[in-house]
Amino acid sequence: MVADFDSVVGAALAQTGLEDFGDGSFREGLEVLLGSLRDEARLNTRGEGYIYARIVTALSQRLQVEDWYRRHPEIDDVDIVAPLIGLGLPRTGSTALSVLLAQDPAIRYLRRWESSQPCPPPSTVHGPDPRIPADEGNQVGSRAHVPTGTHAPMECLELIALDFKSHIFQAFAQIPSYSAWLLEKADFAPTYAYQRRVMKLLSWGEPARPWRLKSPSHVLSLDALDQVFPDARFVMTHRDPTDVILSVADLYADIVGGFTDHLDRGYLGQLNVEHWSVGIQRALRFRDGGADNRFYDIDFRTMQADPIDAVRGLYGWLGEPVCDDFESRMRAWWAEAAAEREPSTPADPVAFGIDFDAVRPLFAEYVARSLDGN
Repeated sequence: MVADFDSVVGAALAQTGLEDFGDGSFREGLEVLLGSLRDEARLNTRGEGYIYARIVTALSQRLQVEDWYRRHPEIDDVDIVAPLIGLGLPRTGSTALSVLLAQDPAIRYLRRWESSQPCPPPSTVHGPDPRIPADEGNQVGSRAHVPTGTHAPMECLELIALDFKSHIFQAFAQIPSYSAWLLEKADFAPTYAYQRRVMKLLSWGEPARPWRLKSPSHVLSLDALDQVFPDARFVMTHRDPTDVILSVADLYADIVGGFTDHLDRGYLGQLNVEHWSVGIQRALRFRDGGADNRFYDIDFRTMQADPIDAVRGLYGWLGEPVCDDFESRMRAWWAEAAAEREPSTPADPVAFGIDFDAVRPLFAEYVARSLDGN
């Protein structure tokens, strides 16, 4: 199976009976992605079925988003004010932090069941929402990579995938041309503008609540994110890069390995070293450019030692209270998560072509500024 632009677009049109995709910024990313999947990914039958279906779903959701705006232009009047956005290297405690923050009944976060299918707007669904799985949903790869629970918070990756500029695709397939384009040439400003558009739709008809968002990948594109969310504040989680890069590469391998019979661990290792070292440098430069006061920093060790206190510190910085219900929910989730946490076996860095002595200099400035002395 080889899917081209016309075939996936045609499938989405046929699936929805709609015609308007909105802003055409998605076209370039989709064309680069499809070319890279065709020429480089070497997908097996399972991979083709899964990934191309995801692409058609994203296109179908775009069509539905635009149809909702056409019928209800008042959606655009919804305000998205000062979101708190989590970012940093993966495997730094950012997922645990996002789940803790989701226990706050006063905030809005991106729920797992709506992340890839934001339509219809949740406020318009009466009775059980058909998007909410009866069980824990489908697992991609051999182990869970996201928080369990149908209402668990999800990263922004699915929303920005609607514009086809997202790390999520390189976690599914070995697509070096797309990954290079994403790092070097992609314009993320329209991507974040579309994310904001979808967030308005998700908020429409609901009580106004501040958004809590999260994705490590935002470090690659903070300048563009700032254009769209100029009042955003950021919580950045930190951990020694040599403790996380190998783990992320191994996560990629677990997922990609189910979709190809030609897994290249060396490629995945170098891909992650490159993307995260470049992303961290961009984040440092963004902070140095006048945004440092918009960041709150949390060390992984602090999160592990006392996660509730870490959230209290963050909320103190935000100038917001931690109510008793919020704290009780956080403590209950943390205790449950600790009881279910299983020990992991470290991957072999040699298998991924990762030499930690070569990796450390790439992150030396980051480590000196964010971790040394803590």
